[in-house]
Amino acid sequence: MSVLLRRQASRVLVARRYLATYASLQEKDCTSITPPYHALQEKLALVRKLLDNRPLTLAEKILYSHLADPEKTISSGGLKRGETYLLLHPQRVAMQDASAQMALLQFMSAGLSRCAVPVSIHCDHLIQASDGAHADLENAIVSNKEVFDFLESAAKKYGIEFWKPGSGIIHQIVLENYAAPGMLMLGTDSHTPNASGLGMLAIGVGGADAVDAMTGTPWELKAPKVVGIKLTGDLSGWATTKDLILYLTGKLTVKGGTGRILEYFGPGVFKQSCTGLATISNMGAEVGATTSTFPYTPNMRAYLHATGRAPVAHAADQAAANGFLASDEGAEYDEVIEIDLSKVEPTINGPFTPDLATPLSKFASFIKENEWSDELSAGLIGSCTNSSYEDMTRVANLAQQARSAGLKMQVPFLCTPGSEQIRATVERDRITELLEETGATVLANACGPCIGQWKREDKKGEENAILTSFNRNFRSRNDGNVKTMNFLASPTIVTAMSYAGKLSFNPMTDSLTTPSGELFRFLPPAGKDLPSAGFTPGDESYYPKPMPEPQPGTEVVIKPDSQRLEVLRPFESHFGPHNPRGLELPPLKVLMRVRGKCTTDHISAAGKWLKYKGHITNISENLLITAINDEGGDMNVAFDTDHGASQSEKDTIPGVAKRFKARGQPWALVVDENYGEGSAREHAALQPRFYGCGMIVARSFARIHETNLKKQGVLPLWFTDTADYSKIGSGDIVETIGLEGLLNGDHSSAIRLKVTKLSGEAFEIPTKHTMSTDQLNWLRAGSALNYIRSKLQEAD
Repeated sequence: MSVLLRRQASRVLVARRYLATYASLQEKDCTSITPPYHALQEKLALVRKLLDNRPLTLAEKILYSHLADPEKTISSGGLKRGETYLLLHPQRVAMQDASAQMALLQFMSAGLSRCAVPVSIHCDHLIQASDGAHADLENAIVSNKEVFDFLESAAKKYGIEFWKPGSGIIHQIVLENYAAPGMLMLGTDSHTPNASGLGMLAIGVGGADAVDAMTGTPWELKAPKVVGIKLTGDLSGWATTKDLILYLTGKLTVKGGTGRILEYFGPGVFKQSCTGLATISNMGAEVGATTSTFPYTPNMRAYLHATGRAPVAHAADQAAANGFLASDEGAEYDEVIEIDLSKVEPTINGPFTPDLATPLSKFASFIKENEWSDELSAGLIGSCTNSSYEDMTRVANLAQQARSAGLKMQVPFLCTPGSEQIRATVERDRITELLEETGATVLANACGPCIGQWKREDKKGEENAILTSFNRNFRSRNDGNVKTMNFLASPTIVTAMSYAGKLSFNPMTDSLTTPSGELFRFLPPAGKDLPSAGFTPGDESYYPKPMPEPQPGTEVVIKPDSQRLEVLRPFESHFGPHNPRGLELPPLKVLMRVRGKCTTDHISAAGKWLKYKGHITNISENLLITAINDEGGDMNVAFDTDHGASQSEKDTIPGVAKRFKARGQPWALVVDENYGEGSAREHAALQPRFYGCGMIVARSFARIHETNLKKQGVLPLWFTDTADYSKIGSGDIVETIGLEGLLNGDHSSAIRLKVTKLSGEAFEIPTKHTMSTDQLNWLRAGSALNYIRSKLQEAD
């Protein structure tokens, strides 16, 4: 098909969304989305007996009812939060189009004909925001046709539900269609916990973890500690659930939730909408939490009915009556945080980190103290965090007030609907029309600017400030400009301040001058959590057929010369005949010592690199390109002490990594605190492994990233003494001592590192590890996928 014909075809597809056809939601087939409550409660009864009937938190109930073998797990030393490794059977997997590529490539290599659990793919990451919904979606369908064809063909072959581009953001769609109280699901995106707003455990993982569930292999998780967050009182005025989680993120910091589930309880929970709870659980990812959860509430029931899932609500009602969907009286938490919602005020977090929280009342002073410009350059609302009907109606209320006063937006204002269902519903209710009249540009139903898919033409290279209702605000994340300061706020605060165009404007206390010269002050916004006329599905051509049967004869589309898709070849074991040290890692040369914050955005940038998510060779060209080398303080600079005569001593980080790979030189990284914070981006583990990384030694790791490294056969070690970080530098040789004992079953064996400096000086330093028995099997095999494949072959 010619480019012209493809574009004409895509215009027809995109144009459908603008036909004013509104229908109320029909009741869905809930067979595959209703948790097997009876079986879960039976398993939980067995667990209770094994645990001497001690009271359980809600998080424990959901986790333990999904154990693959409760008796084996508990009989081998009890069940201790923060220590015991759990083998679990999740009920569902969801993948977005960027991460699904590598996950599917890994699943395909396992050789199975279908997925062991229901799986869905959502095309939301590859749509760039530029000119508005219609044009942006059309361009995305054309420019990403190769990837979409691959994903759709793989979905057809293996019986996966495929949500087409334009259908919406993965997390909003999962909340609207798949989430259910008491369910355990995995998603290949760090903000998968959004679905936990419906009283379940939704956990963000890497693609290799998703493959566990897809192949029926028990998924391993260290039993998280549980933080109880007691909510009392009620939010009032301008305060929203977004302000609650912004405040809590500031309190806990970006690593305060690592290895923990945040479990909310108390009367304040029952006063929040289901989508408001989803906003809270969505941003739990910003504190590193495994996930969040809430007891089943009447508002959850109402949301299930409104979204066509009455059978799930009826089943959940019965499970709740049996005590399954709330914590037990007397359940003990590892920590309890109490928050009086009546004292929560609007909060703004940033820049450059989501845990720098400033109350709105102090934000103007904060800007002045840092000598930043008072100018706001853009306001952006929507995203997976805040694009619910409730969010949009509260924003519309402010827009109506402003329109009545004759006010217009003073800065570019972009709105991202969370799903086609939300888009169609707010269009029907004339919210879209109202926002556009006051200056808004409505973007496609996709992630867009939130993940770097924003073709921004202004402010390039200039220091500027934007306000967004997003969840994450690392440098360069939204528009590729390291000088753009992204401040996170609720949609209503973003909207009100966009009418002022000033960061110092406080809509709670300050006034604006209308065109007629009068002073105008916004009233606190009001909204509706559910539409009075019900939701409308919009363009149903975007939606998949529920529970499709696999079509094994389907050919998965990958062009041999593709620059975007590449068949993933298995990694070799570190312990083959080429390794003279047996079951110790081979001698590793240190590539670099990374300084300070190093998120998955630093390790494997998104933005323009998203197009290479299915091509490990091409995307590896971005390895650590914004990381800071602690030896010299330069960005994207590494040293090669063994360089050839035609090579320089310095090169880019991926440049030196490629040199090491070409020489067959395995290597290691030394990194700082909370390494791998941010997205569940498994490419941040795949790329170092692809270039030959065998070990990363850190002051501390972020949870998802540490697991991703283990999955790909990279050994993550923690410094016992964090001061030892500075003792190892570029070009040093590190050798493990004690790993052989671990691999041979001696769990008391500690791992030390022998460090040989360039000068010849040698010394040893102690380290800690978090490797379980299964994870040691992954390391020995070269990757988790290698190990899974070998076990499946044994079974055949």
